[in-house]
Amino acid sequence: MADHRDFLGAIVNLGVTRDGIGDILVQGERGAQVLVDPVMAEFLAGSLTSVRSVKVKVRPIPLEELAVRPAKTKDVSTVEASLRLDSVASAGMGMSRSKMSAAIKSGLVLVNWKAASSGTTNVREGDIVTVRGKGRVEIGDITVTKKGRYKINMCRTT
Repeated sequence: MADHRDFLGAIVNLGVTRDGIGDILVQGERGAQVLVDPVMAEFLAGSLTSVRSVKVKVRPIPLEELAVRPAKTKDVSTVEASLRLDSVASAGMGMSRSKMSAAIKSGLVLVNWKAASSGTTNVREGDIVTVRGKGRVEIGDITVTKKGRYKINMCRTT
């Protein structure tokens, strides 16, 4: 069965740049839905004939017919010594701080839809931290404990 990478590769092989392609919603056995502008939709309908070695039919559909799965959310609470992006985001995403630091350095982490420049940046209430390929976490209430640490409530969306 074709996955996200297969559909993306087939489209890019037609000469389309990645920034010309929106979300790719893989539908399992039913194929995929790709969000593009109307001109690109017509181009794909006439040019995309196979994904992997499987013949495909492409047809534009209205936005109302998109089969979008509902996002999964989970409330996360943590106590941290600081409000550093790398420590808070690693707790919110359930990954190690070193992996989060590497993701930040690789440009995979966005804070409020802008690339994070450093793991030492402090987060604030209302910030949205996105880790490409993993999901996002919205920073909720931040309170200071008796010991001077930070209790942070977050909502993780995958």
